[in-house]
Amino acid sequence: MDMEIPILKGRKVVVGVSGGIAAYKAADLTSRLVQAGAQVDVVMTPAAAEFVRPLTFQALTHRPVALEMFSLWQETEIGHVSLGKRADLMVIAPATASTLAKLAHGLADNMLTTTALACRGPILLAPAMESGMWANPATVANMEVLGRRGYFSVGPDSGRLASGAEGVGRMSEPDAILDAARWVLGRNGPLAGKKVVVTAGGTREAIDPVRFVGNHSSGKMGFALAYAARDRGAEVTLVHGPAARTAPHGVRAVAVESAEQMQAAVLDAAVDAAAIIMAAAVADYRPKAAAEHKIKKTQGEMALELVRTPDILAAVTTRRAQSGSPRVVIGFAAETCNVLENAREKLTRKGLDLIVANDVLAADSGFGVDTNRVILIDAGGGAASLPLMSKQAVAETVLDRLAALLGRC
Repeated sequence: MDMEIPILKGRKVVVGVSGGIAAYKAADLTSRLVQAGAQVDVVMTPAAAEFVRPLTFQALTHRPVALEMFSLWQETEIGHVSLGKRADLMVIAPATASTLAKLAHGLADNMLTTTALACRGPILLAPAMESGMWANPATVANMEVLGRRGYFSVGPDSGRLASGAEGVGRMSEPDAILDAARWVLGRNGPLAGKKVVVTAGGTREAIDPVRFVGNHSSGKMGFALAYAARDRGAEVTLVHGPAARTAPHGVRAVAVESAEQMQAAVLDAAVDAAAIIMAAAVADYRPKAAAEHKIKKTQGEMALELVRTPDILAAVTTRRAQSGSPRVVIGFAAETCNVLENAREKLTRKGLDLIVANDVLAADSGFGVDTNRVILIDAGGGAASLPLMSKQAVAETVLDRLAALLGRC
C-alpha cells in the first residue's frame, strides 16, 4: 500500500505531546504522519520529556523539537508564534486533563499551550487520562468549552489504563488519530457539501441460520473509496456487507447482510445524494427460501433452488431518470474474462457514467489483496487502463474522475 496520503502530503502538522504515559504512542503517530508525506514539528511539555525523550521525535521528523518556552525557532522568529502561524493542523496527543484545562482557560505557561493559542489552523485533541479524571465535571466542562471554540477531538477509548484498571480514558490508537486528522483537513475539500454514497464488500444470502451464499469480496476497494471521498470533504454514507474493518472517521456507516437489505439502505441514502459509487460485490442470486433451522447433513445430495436478487444499480438509475438524483452513478465490474467487452455492456445496460473494471482472477488485483489493476470506462466509450496500484491509489483516481463528472453536471 502507498505510504503517502494525498490529503496529508506537504501539509504542515504540529504534534503537541503532553505529559502522560500515552506519550509513547505519539512517537508512532509522528512516524505515520511523516510517512504520509506531512512536514511534522513536535512540541513537548517538560512533563512529556520525562516519558519520551525529545531525541526520539527529532530522529523521526529530522527536525528540531520545541521544548523550551523561550528558545528561538529561527534567528528572527519566536518558536510558538512561528509554529502556530505555519501549521495547517495541530494534533495534541496525548491531551492530558491538565493540558485540556489550560487550553480551556487560555493559559500559556509552556511551549505546547502557547503554540496552541497562536495556532491559526484547526486543532485536534486526543485526550488520555484515568477514567475518573475524564468523567470529572471539570474535565467535562473544559471539553464542552473547547468544543464550542472549534476544537476537534478523537477518543478517548475504553480499555486497560496505566493504573491497571479498566475504563474510559485510553488515548485512541495512532491509526484512529491519523484518520481523524485526515477528516479535519479534508472538511473544505472539493466535494464539501456533496453527499456521496459508497457500497463495499459482499452480501450474504441465507441458506439456513448458519450457512449462506456469498463471495470472496473483502470490501477493501469500497472502504478505500469511502476514505478518498471523505478526504475531499464529501458527506459520505458507506453501505457495507460483513467486513472486518471499521468505517473511516466522519463517515456514516450502514452495515447490511443481504442484497435486499443493501438495496433498501442504498435507496434510502441516495435520496439527496450527488453521487453513488457501487463497489460492493452484490450476490446475483439467493436461495428461494431460507430454512428456519440448520439443515442436517444426509447421505443424499441437496438441491438448492436460487432466485434473482434485486438489481440495485438498475433501481438507482431508474430513480435518477425520474428525479435527476443522484447526478453521477459509478459502477464496478468484477470480471473473469472479456473484461473490457463485458464492462462496456454493463455500463450501457445500467446507464452508468463510469465503470471500473478488473479481472478478479489476476493474483494482484482480485479479492482480498491490497492492489488493483483496473480499466476506467466512461459513458462516451473512452477507456483508460491504469497500471498496478494500491486500492487507495485507485480510489483517489476514481474520485478525481467523480469530481470532474460532478463539475460537468
